[in-house]
Amino acid sequence: MGEYHMGGGPIHSAGSIAMGDYIPVEPGVRLYVEDVNPGGANPIVFLHGWPLSHKQFEYQFNALAAAGYRCIGIDWRGFGNSDKPVSGYTFDRLAEDIRIVIETLGLRQFTLAGHSTGGGIAIKYASRYGGSGLSRLVLISAAAPRGFTKETADRMLAAALNDRPAMMRNLVDIFFFQYVTEPFAEWFFQMGMQAAGWSTAAVIVMLRDENLEDDVRRVNVPTLIVHGVHDKTIPFSQAEELHGKIAGSRLVPFHYSGHGAFYEERGKLNQLLGQFAGS
Repeated sequence: MGEYHMGGGPIHSAGSIAMGDYIPVEPGVRLYVEDVNPGGANPIVFLHGWPLSHKQFEYQFNALAAAGYRCIGIDWRGFGNSDKPVSGYTFDRLAEDIRIVIETLGLRQFTLAGHSTGGGIAIKYASRYGGSGLSRLVLISAAAPRGFTKETADRMLAAALNDRPAMMRNLVDIFFFQYVTEPFAEWFFQMGMQAAGWSTAAVIVMLRDENLEDDVRRVNVPTLIVHGVHDKTIPFSQAEELHGKIAGSRLVPFHYSGHGAFYEERGKLNQLLGQFAGS
C-alpha cells in the first residue's frame, strides 16, 4: 500500500481520505471515493449498479453512518464522478480497480455490498481477492451469474447509442415496483446521465457477453442475498440460483421491491446490512 494523490491536492497517507476524493487505479484513471464516517466501525464498501453512481446509496449512508458504521462508496470507472476512459469495462478490470482502492485505504475485515452489476463486480472481487480482508459479501439484486440476455442487451445497446436519455427514462419506469415521486425520478435520471455514453454502452456488452458461473462457485465468505420478487431487470430466479450455488448463503426476498430494493424497502435493507456487517 503506497501513498496516493487525492483530487490534485496533497499526498495523503494510506488509510486516510477526505470526505470525497480520488484514488488512481492506473495511469490517467482515478476513481471517486466517498468515505462517510471514516472513524466508524465495521466498514461497508458499496458498489453501485449500472448506469448509476455511489449516490444511489444515499439512504444507506444516512442510516448506517448514524449508527456508527463506516460507509465507503466507490464510483466505477466511466460512471459518477470517476474518470471516464474508453477502455477497461470488463469484470476483471473493474474488480481490479476496486482491489486497488481497498488496498490503498488499507481496509481489513470489511463487508462488500454490490447492487445489480455492482453485485457482479463484488462476486468477481470475492472470487479473485476474497482472502485479502473481505469478511462478508452482500448481493443486492445482483446481475449474476448472468446479466442481460442477448435480445435485451442488443435492444438496450441500440437505445444507448442512439437516444441515451430516452433509454434512461425507460429504465426509471421499469426499475421500481413501488411509486416514486417525479423529483426522485428526475434525480435518478440525472445520476444515470452522469455516466459517459461509451461506458454505458460498454457495460451493456459486458453484461451480455461475460458470465460469472465459475466465480460464483469460488465465493467462500458469508453471503447475504437480497432481491426484489418483482424485479423486471434481473429476475428473482437468479437470486435463487445464486443461493443454491454459494454455500451457506442466506436469501432474503423483498416482497415490495422491484430492482430498487435499496430505496423501495430501505429500512429493511438497512437493518439487514447493519446486523450482517456487525455480526
